[in-house]
Amino acid sequence: MIRFGTDGWRGVIAYDFTVENLRLVSLATARYVQSLGLKYPSVVVGYDTRFLSEEFAHEVARVFAGEGIVVHLMEGFAPTPLVSFHTKQKGSAIGVVITASHNPPQYNGYKVRGSFGGPATPEQIAEIEHHLEQVLQKPPKRWNLKPLSDYTDSNIVRPFDPRESYIRHIRKKIALELLQQSSLRVLHDPMHGAGSGLLRSMLPNVEEIHAELNPIFGELGQPEPIPEHLRPTVEYVRRSGRYDICIVTDGDADRLATLDHEGGYVDSQRLFVLLLKYLYEDKKRRGTVVKTVSVTSMVDLYCQRNEIPLLVTPVGFKHIARIMQEERVLLGGEESGGFATVIHIPERDGIFCALLLLEMMVRRQKSLKQLSQELDEEFGPHRYRRVDVAVTEREKAAILRACAKKPARIGRYVVESVDTTDGYKFYVHKGWLLIRPSGTEPLVRYYAEGDSLGMVNELLEEGRKLR
Repeated sequence: MIRFGTDGWRGVIAYDFTVENLRLVSLATARYVQSLGLKYPSVVVGYDTRFLSEEFAHEVARVFAGEGIVVHLMEGFAPTPLVSFHTKQKGSAIGVVITASHNPPQYNGYKVRGSFGGPATPEQIAEIEHHLEQVLQKPPKRWNLKPLSDYTDSNIVRPFDPRESYIRHIRKKIALELLQQSSLRVLHDPMHGAGSGLLRSMLPNVEEIHAELNPIFGELGQPEPIPEHLRPTVEYVRRSGRYDICIVTDGDADRLATLDHEGGYVDSQRLFVLLLKYLYEDKKRRGTVVKTVSVTSMVDLYCQRNEIPLLVTPVGFKHIARIMQEERVLLGGEESGGFATVIHIPERDGIFCALLLLEMMVRRQKSLKQLSQELDEEFGPHRYRRVDVAVTEREKAAILRACAKKPARIGRYVVESVDTTDGYKFYVHKGWLLIRPSGTEPLVRYYAEGDSLGMVNELLEEGRKLR
């Protein structure tokens, strides 16, 4: 029942994600920290706006404190990137975030961050899983944990405000004064998540929608910034007609999506390329580009043209974060809207990347729609869509078996090559189809890119017939 996926352990509250299971995972993580042999070990613990997230975080803090590990406990909810930022800033061994990110409201989760300021590496997670196996074989017969107040009184749990020093850091990286003085009209939709109030605290003129706490995520249903969940936001932007851009962040604010001034959805594939162009062309930054296998081919074209080294990884930001520790990465990112840059921490940060995008719009004096249209002029039409399909384990196995046979055609499209970096990516003329199981939910994800929406929809439809 306790299984680490693409980014941490997630489960349904009261079924899998229980206080008892959470304590066991926390104890295993504490033993991993102890195994590092640090003189003064500490951890950072934060949480999002989900049901019982604060209470779960306090349980985590009690387990670590009970093992003699200092806990820097965030006061109030905060985005995952802030946990990563403070884990690095405070020199802590790890950070823990109670969040299920973009998952439906019945889920909660446990993410682990590394001391370097990004997702724990696959090797670190494997170590924690090793300790978890031992804990599960011989779980504590009795939990001798004190009330949280006892640990704070003895200064082993140390509450702190996570936003102030993060904002000071942002001021050194982003021209906030330029943005404040601009006439840009910005709407932020934090999707009832942990990003609520953060963008507005740096840019007071920003307006918000869906910023109140709502653990079932109100009319949105789920805090994932994709078109299916953004219909109310799109309608609001179109009805009001007064915003230049709508910034959307997911449940723990590590992902970014956008709507233009007409309410048109500008997907994360295009945002990746816009951020890359801004960093390379305007900020004159250099380094390797890293993308997951599900990211647009426009990145490949741009890197080829400019002789920029490009690396491709499986889905999961932990793979990108590891490379960011080893070499200078200009931009790393995922199809799901998580981006990290050379000028920040090796972590996805929806708020930081939103500020970069706003800076690009102001400096270039162009709307988001204009910037997006320029990509078609530069690279030719690239359209994209992803479909998630709920499946049983038996159905998932049948789909993957069919993919493993590497069909010669996807419908009427001849398969030119197959990439098995993560799932099965079938390249066809002027497009591709990727089929892979989700690492966080009981889903199979279908991704497609082509030179028209018709081609994309056809690839998705034909891909779903494989089994």
